[in-house]
Amino acid sequence: MNNYRNLEKLFADHLRTERRPIAISFRDAPPDGVPRFQGSVPSGCSFWRIAAEGRSFHTVPSDHYNCPIGSYTHNIPLPAERAQELDQTLGLMVQIGYVRMEEVPGIPRLPKTPGAVVYSPLGETLLDPDVVLFAGRPGAVMLLQEAVQRAGVAAQWPLFGRPTCMALPFAVTNGAVATTGCIGNRIYTGLDEGELYLAVPGKDIARVAEELKTISSANAQLHAYHVERKQKLTAV
Repeated sequence: MNNYRNLEKLFADHLRTERRPIAISFRDAPPDGVPRFQGSVPSGCSFWRIAAEGRSFHTVPSDHYNCPIGSYTHNIPLPAERAQELDQTLGLMVQIGYVRMEEVPGIPRLPKTPGAVVYSPLGETLLDPDVVLFAGRPGAVMLLQEAVQRAGVAAQWPLFGRPTCMALPFAVTNGAVATTGCIGNRIYTGLDEGELYLAVPGKDIARVAEELKTISSANAQLHAYHVERKQKLTAV
């Protein structure tokens, strides 16, 4: 198992993001040693905010029922008495022009329903994560994206958009992907207008951290190079 505490420190030193990266694991059953989430939240991505604030916990499928879209991307069937909520939510989104119904089948989903989803700050995870989720300003995401590319684990896909939660199942099977987020996610997580996400497969996180050291050093040298070049070649 990786030393995730050291990995989080490395990312913090080079990215200087305000939010802690979070480790997310999809399990067949609740794990030992990780408490179950107590309470209720309006969306699955609300758990991201709670984990980034320092809490480690697991959820079970019923904890996700309040979010029809998040339940869909996580392959969590709603109970019969709430099954109509997905159609109602999609119907609203189609009606107002937010999404087209023909887009829905192409939304990435987990291959099977998880028995539990485990959330934790990266440095405090007790499990090897399936996905590590970063949130930060474009400059930090730029460095991380370059490290992902150097590590050879970037997905061949353009920047993701709505719904934000589809980035998690996509990253598990296809590689690291950046996403702009969506309006619901920004409301529920408090993500700033100037911040983006990048989801990295957990199995690749140590390689990405190693490459980030090279990328961070290279960018520092290129910063000085371009500043000098700008001064020499600018005549306005």
